[in-house]
Amino acid sequence: MTDERDADRHEFSAGQGVDADYEEFTLDPEELNADPTTVDPVDSRALTDVLDRRNVESDAVDVERLMDVGLSYMGINRFEEATETFERAARFADEDSLEAQEAWVNKGAAHAELEEYDEAIGAYQEALRIDDDSEHAASAETNLAYALWESGRGEQALEHAERAVDIDPRFAQAWYNRGFLLVERGLAEDAVNCFDNAIRLGYRDAGVLEEKARALEEAGEHEQAEEVADRAEEIRREAEERMVEEQAGQGGMGGQPGQGGGRAPNGRGGRGGEPGAGEPERELHGEGPEGF
Repeated sequence: MTDERDADRHEFSAGQGVDADYEEFTLDPEELNADPTTVDPVDSRALTDVLDRRNVESDAVDVERLMDVGLSYMGINRFEEATETFERAARFADEDSLEAQEAWVNKGAAHAELEEYDEAIGAYQEALRIDDDSEHAASAETNLAYALWESGRGEQALEHAERAVDIDPRFAQAWYNRGFLLVERGLAEDAVNCFDNAIRLGYRDAGVLEEKARALEEAGEHEQAEEVADRAEEIRREAEERMVEEQAGQGGMGGQPGQGGGRAPNGRGGRGGEPGAGEPERELHGEGPEGF
């Protein structure tokens, strides 16, 4: 029996067809105006970035909202996505603008959360290239000091910590970082003054008091160092009790997630160890993203 579908079929026209390079039927993409000598073929974002510049007008991108997306990524500890978002914000912002500078500072903070300190250093240096005396410059300098210290370049770190307080003398975290690095250099008395400045400017957590106590001890002020250390321990104990109460009040759910790595004012992941873990870990502070 003949299939009805076979009966309905008709013979298609035959012929030599068209040449392979017939433009009307080509599916090849439009050639991208990219210099292959300047594009790393291993960089998976290279094509995306080129397409962005070709297909998206800069004024069609809301840089401020893009920055908010990056901050949201920081808030849920998605730091890799945050670095990419902040870099995109920097690229779409007006060249060498304050928005671009802010995006570079934020990108550095996200890299620091990933302990990618070379990338963080590069981002902060780019921010300072744009403007080394703007409203974001002090943050860039103190964060650069933090990243350099983590990279084992303490002498360079102190230079940038000092620049941060020169730019903004009311920047408490910058005073803390400068004091921390001065203790490392054996300049304990100068360090005590820095910690006092940080405390006067509102930086009163246990970590600052612990560093002040350490500086006082090295300066020979043993009695005062003991008093400050006791106060630091009291503050730390009170903070731990509040945390336990908050967790109990939330049914043991552990509180809010992440808090974006919390680089300001408590440093990366805080400065103390787990309760009962002995002497707290010493850690220089890096500041969180602008607006976080």
